[in-house]
Amino acid sequence: MTGETIGIGLAILVGLVSLWASAREARLQMRLSRYGLHAEGVVVDQEHRPGVDGSTPVIEFTDRQGRPVRFRPAATATGLALGTHVPVAYLPERPENSRVFTQKYRLHRIVGLAFGAMLWLGVAAGCLLTR
Repeated sequence: MTGETIGIGLAILVGLVSLWASAREARLQMRLSRYGLHAEGVVVDQEHRPGVDGSTPVIEFTDRQGRPVRFRPAATATGLALGTHVPVAYLPERPENSRVFTQKYRLHRIVGLAFGAMLWLGVAAGCLLTR
């Protein structure tokens, strides 16, 4: 196998994994829309990681049983300052898979993953066509 073949194979693999992740997130979002419970969340902390610009908010809400649940948004949610109230959706059996339930944050991850998948698959297709 040449380096070019390995590169094309990796581009295809990354593209397919990104496409799978996008479909998985879309499925979760549909389940949240259909069966999810809604709550009011509050940004209670900002996590700063070394070497990473920006921060990741930590959101807390109370589930139906009255238990506090904390989660970090799947997509880094910029513009969420401490004390900001946000709508949250969660599945009763898995509150740790909660999502910020606004149009912006619902589509952000799906679109990003799908765009990445198309980019990687396009690179692989371009390499195969110019061989």
